[in-house]
Amino acid sequence: MASNKSQNKSKVLKTEPLDQKDAKWVTLSKITYSDPEGVERTWESAERLTRPKGCDIDAVGIAAILQDPSKPYDEPRIVLQKQWRAPVNAVCIEVPAGLMDAGESAEECALRELKEETGYIGEVVKDRDFAVSPVMFSDPGFCTTNLRMIHMTIDMSLPANKNPTPHLEPSEFIETFSVQLRHLWDACRKFEETGHAIDARVGTIAEGVEMAKRWGVGRAPRKEDYE
Repeated sequence: MASNKSQNKSKVLKTEPLDQKDAKWVTLSKITYSDPEGVERTWESAERLTRPKGCDIDAVGIAAILQDPSKPYDEPRIVLQKQWRAPVNAVCIEVPAGLMDAGESAEECALRELKEETGYIGEVVKDRDFAVSPVMFSDPGFCTTNLRMIHMTIDMSLPANKNPTPHLEPSEFIETFSVQLRHLWDACRKFEETGHAIDARVGTIAEGVEMAKRWGVGRAPRKEDYE
């Protein structure tokens, strides 16, 4: 579906301290706060420098499901990506995602990023209670970075989605693929075994699907569930 350059021989050449005045994307802060007993404490935090003014999130993640109206009984597949990430020095399994641009909504950002990164033309799900997630914090004990997950479908019967062509930036080397949603947990375990890093958003979706399968979410309880 896309170039497999994510599997190139990218590697970390060196790691060195970064002076805060030279940072383009992130900054560090020292937070002074009082705990529930009134004791003054400090905390170290990182934050992005890219959040548009007046925007409540840094980025969006995209949970996009491939569907073909002519094949209603096909297993739903989720769109994933392989992309090498320098901080972990590994190829990561991720969902499409991207930073917000000034003046755009989370839904607009998701549609734009999906088209740019995968070539697919998607549609935000019509159920407004599910289309856009609450604001989620990626690692609140460490940084302020946050996002909303946008839930989308991709109509595979559309001519534009038959041979999608991504429009990647020169520094982006992304391979797009898909996995059956109900097998996502097993896929994550296999990817880990082959040296891939699993993005928390992918792992959380996989875990949620697996928990729903194992605990019968969405169906009436059965006697064997409690034996």
